[in-house]
Amino acid sequence: MKNIIICGLGAVGLTYGGKFRGKCEGKCEGKSNLRILVDEARLKRYTENKPVLNGVEQNFEYILPQDEFDADLIIISTKASGLASAIEQIRNFVKPETIIISLLNGISSEDEIKKVYPDAKVLKSYFIGHSAVRVGNSVTQDGVGTIVAEKDDKLIEIFEECGIDYSIPDDIDYSLWLKFTMNIFSNQTSAILNMTFGELKRNQRFIEFAKKLINEVRLIAEKKGVKNLENLEKDALSALSGMCDEGKTSMHQDILAGRKTEVEIFAGEIIKLGHELGVKTPYNQVLYDMVKILEEKNEHSIHTC
Repeated sequence: MKNIIICGLGAVGLTYGGKFRGKCEGKCEGKSNLRILVDEARLKRYTENKPVLNGVEQNFEYILPQDEFDADLIIISTKASGLASAIEQIRNFVKPETIIISLLNGISSEDEIKKVYPDAKVLKSYFIGHSAVRVGNSVTQDGVGTIVAEKDDKLIEIFEECGIDYSIPDDIDYSLWLKFTMNIFSNQTSAILNMTFGELKRNQRFIEFAKKLINEVRLIAEKKGVKNLENLEKDALSALSGMCDEGKTSMHQDILAGRKTEVEIFAGEIIKLGHELGVKTPYNQVLYDMVKILEEKNEHSIHTC
């Protein structure tokens, strides 16, 4: 494993760009090449205004979609809205032996990638850890985070060579739905209520509301054939308890910054699956509507300023 591409320099992408760059330069010299995949516009922007991680400018090597590069590992870390573009941009670098992992939120990005690259090794995966704070081109993250992934010896090899924290669960499908469940009840409610993780954890009325959301996800997951769901509520709330008190979810940050959110891959996905599978999802419908109202409010504010 030598050649790594990261597609997407948002909070998670920049965090792992810095991790791979720093670890590999120190420990894997001669063994690892990291490239950040960009288009012409982003290349110009990042060259003129370098990305900053924890106060330090990052001198990445960039690659354009038309360049030549045999990728051993491609990490997609865009927002959900950028997935289709990312799938097309990596086309020149995907070979049958290429491993592709997606660190996007939600439960459907791997399926979307597999549709286009059925011969590549698309592994189920996600990021879990303390939330990062992104302001413009600058990201602050305390280093606490893990890539959870489907087992693959080559992937494990590069993670260990480069000192990347990782976890290989016994049941990756359950783990993916557990992360999805936490996003459903924490991302959306925190954005609507303007609350940090600590404020959510200490509010018993929120915990009771979260249980109702978790139940909607569990009913759909059962219909989708996910196993071992009897501890979903306990595990999801336990994951919340491990989050940094002062941290803000990505959707909370998006609303505060006036950005579009990922509500379509959270409540939007649950509502869609509920219709398909005959499961009622009234609590997610309310969250969906509330987030859309906040997005419209932000958009109106931008246009009237």
